[in-house]
Amino acid sequence: MIKISDLRMREVINVNNGKKLGLIKDIEIDLDAGRVKSVVLPGNSRILGFFGRNDDVVVPWQKIRKLGMDVILVDIADYTETNQSVLY
Repeated sequence: MIKISDLRMREVINVNNGKKLGLIKDIEIDLDAGRVKSVVLPGNSRILGFFGRNDDVVVPWQKIRKLGMDVILVDIADYTETNQSVLY
């Protein structure tokens, strides 16, 4: 069994390009089904961290390929840095 606090400590990596997407910021849970619906990653900061952040990256649970000991591998081929909203 994996705790949510353990998931938040693992780096998320896109298997399509090897890019580090960051740590999990939040988790969306479907309470009726009792399952994790998606994980939320913080968006990239804009110019040198100024002027806030881009929108959060929402990765559906179906896009998670492997939960490793130190990393979480996701498969999001349609991810671009300019389009970081929902990745369904």
